[in-house]
Amino acid sequence: MAKELEIPLKPLTILNLQDFSVVCMLDTQPGTGNNSLPSGTRVDVVIDHHPLRETSTLCHWVDIREDYGVTATILYEYLVVQDVPISTKLATAVYYAIKSETQDLGREANKPDRDAYLRLFPLANKRLLYEITYPKLPVEYFLTLNRAIENTRLYSSLLVTDLGELSFPEIVAEMADLFLRLEKIEVVFASGCYNNEIILSLRTNRSDINAGELSRRIVAGLGLAGGHGMMAGGKVCLAMGRDEVAEHLLHRLLAELSLEKEIPVALDASHYSLGEDAAANRLES
Repeated sequence: MAKELEIPLKPLTILNLQDFSVVCMLDTQPGTGNNSLPSGTRVDVVIDHHPLRETSTLCHWVDIREDYGVTATILYEYLVVQDVPISTKLATAVYYAIKSETQDLGREANKPDRDAYLRLFPLANKRLLYEITYPKLPVEYFLTLNRAIENTRLYSSLLVTDLGELSFPEIVAEMADLFLRLEKIEVVFASGCYNNEIILSLRTNRSDINAGELSRRIVAGLGLAGGHGMMAGGKVCLAMGRDEVAEHLLHRLLAELSLEKEIPVALDASHYSLGEDAAANRLES
């Protein structure tokens, strides 16, 4: 998206945050596991749709709306209220944010998100949207996908996968979204290693599970995590050995879901319908 919409970006690691008079966090908050803001950094503005963190109450301006499905919707409303002209590129960026986060309004989208989605669609550049949604991917992406499939283990309706060493950490969330589409799967826990940290992502379609709360309990005392109803993410520093940390996280997850006695099975054809049966199931859906 940054490339197609020509959005100038700079890595946080090359910036001196002391040079800026205002630091704003969007779609995240200080002290959570889904951002790389150095600990102790002053944050002035927080705009988010995740549950309020105690650290955020110290910020000068806080706008947190847990009933919104996407933080981008809040920003869109700022633009509308202030009569700020919305260019084609800006409309495309905000529309894609809502589209991807809610999976085309199918996941945790509420009325403000639907309204913004429908109003922005006519303004968005459809060719650029296609390029952003279906970009060319490096070979590392498919190698990671292959590794994730090979390392997948099923515990009843829970799917756990280890992506190994990562070239880019955001692929963990992508794999979690992908594997949640597997038949009979209700919870996905995906993880991988990046910069001496375990990056984790949790997805669920069960209404009785809050992914954000569950992820925080899993990493308690080991790292940081956060999220909301259906999706969450976090990270754990590898102070101990990688295998030891991964085993500890898995043990906690299985205990939380009362699956300690479940025998894990690999992801292979013997557990799923193939051929005509699978095709018939897709048509029925």
